[in-house]
Amino acid sequence: MAANSDAEPIAKGTIPTLKQSFRDLFRWRQRVAITNEYGEVATEWQTPEPLQNPVKLFMQLSAKDWVFFIVGLLAWTADAFDFHALSIQTVKLAKYYETSKTNITTAITLTLLLRSVGAAFFGLAGDKFGRKWPMVVNMIVLGLLQIATIYSSTFQQFLAVRSLFGLFMGGVYGNAIAMALENCPVNARGLMSGILQQGYSFGYVLAACANLGVGGSTESWKTVFWIAAGFSIAVGLVRICFPESQQFLAAKASGKPKVTPAAFFRETRQMLAKEWRMCIYCIILMTWFNYYSHTSQDSYTTFLLTQKEFKNDAASRGSIIMKVGACVGGTIIGYLSQFVGRRRAMVGAALISACLIPAWILPTSEPSLSASGFFMQFFVQGAWGVIPIHLNELSPPAFRSSFPGITYQLGNMISSPSAQIVNAIAESHLITRKGGERVEAYGPTMGIATAIIALGIAVTAALGPEKRGSRFETTAPAGTDVERLVKRPSDVEAGSDSDTGRGEKGAEEKIERA
Repeated sequence: MAANSDAEPIAKGTIPTLKQSFRDLFRWRQRVAITNEYGEVATEWQTPEPLQNPVKLFMQLSAKDWVFFIVGLLAWTADAFDFHALSIQTVKLAKYYETSKTNITTAITLTLLLRSVGAAFFGLAGDKFGRKWPMVVNMIVLGLLQIATIYSSTFQQFLAVRSLFGLFMGGVYGNAIAMALENCPVNARGLMSGILQQGYSFGYVLAACANLGVGGSTESWKTVFWIAAGFSIAVGLVRICFPESQQFLAAKASGKPKVTPAAFFRETRQMLAKEWRMCIYCIILMTWFNYYSHTSQDSYTTFLLTQKEFKNDAASRGSIIMKVGACVGGTIIGYLSQFVGRRRAMVGAALISACLIPAWILPTSEPSLSASGFFMQFFVQGAWGVIPIHLNELSPPAFRSSFPGITYQLGNMISSPSAQIVNAIAESHLITRKGGERVEAYGPTMGIATAIIALGIAVTAALGPEKRGSRFETTAPAGTDVERLVKRPSDVEAGSDSDTGRGEKGAEEKIERA
């Protein structure tokens, strides 16, 4: 491995940072800022470590690490199941409530719109009180709201319940990824991040399987919601059986004995004042990404049912195969991001997905559409597979529960009309099939929108920062106002073993990746 070499200091200001980030995208080595215990800062180029055997990476996690990861994964999977129980049954619900598909997707818009409020409340609660009980409350209430949806007798009641559902749904993501990833070894994070993010795709697969199993009758949507309710409540009850995050407890114990609300919110205001550029950047990035996923998947089953005129079972099979591709792609590309870099992985996946759009919407047979759907979502969710760890690494250290959740859900809020926009445009524009029949233009609408979004992601990621390898383990919780000194760990990526002289006599330093 090449020796580390001096690098220019990390740029200050928006425009200089954009220019430096773009240039660094085309340099293999990573620019790293190192701050020692005396406050002296040096910047150097470090070479990424080679990819490690995934089995060896799995073995680095202890049994307790695996418990936290699996519970976080299950929570995120149940969250996705709850959401997609509606999106994949748009046609059924439109018939049940005797309204248009566009009106049904109003419920999706309201859910996404209000998720940011829940993300702020439960994310801040997770940073202050821990990851456990906010998640327990989230999951149990989500299950109860799924049941309330089943008993909504009017369309207005249905919209009201789904709005409330969005508040509690928003609290899951931040706490789930913080609990699942903050204990992971540094060099395993890319792989585990990719697996974790695919909980969302796996939730879609389970919802599609449930939809396939219950059949295509109008009333069958309720059975899928009953399954979703049981899943969410079960995850909440399972979470009760396990302790609070050890990392949170250790960090809290190392800070002041008591975290007051005043100190917590004072530190939150200080973080926003200092990191406002990072907050805005992450919100823009997550807006693109949420448009990316919702535009390419929420109306996909409707596309197969209406434009391609598939039966319910064929459309469900196509949706399942599509999201299996997402699970595979997110895991593989998340793993590769540990070596090629977070931004390069996202940019590459987004551009490849844009190139696949014609093969994704033009075929007419089930096998062809299933195959192209598999590879399309391989790269769409492949780019997404980098997001959990990328957001965690970009987060201010004491706010790893609230920052990813809030920025993710604010992006969700801005992109909340995505499914409604797709349905409205598709229903108002007709295209002619080969047989001369006029059908709703779901394929062209989804294809054009996804191409624009994929290019937006590529540009935004290329111009943004990257902090691959940031250390999480020793940051005190928000509100403790404690600056801790961290020993330079021996397992930090690339170059960690080249400066052993700095560690003499217990010298300590804090590493911040840039």
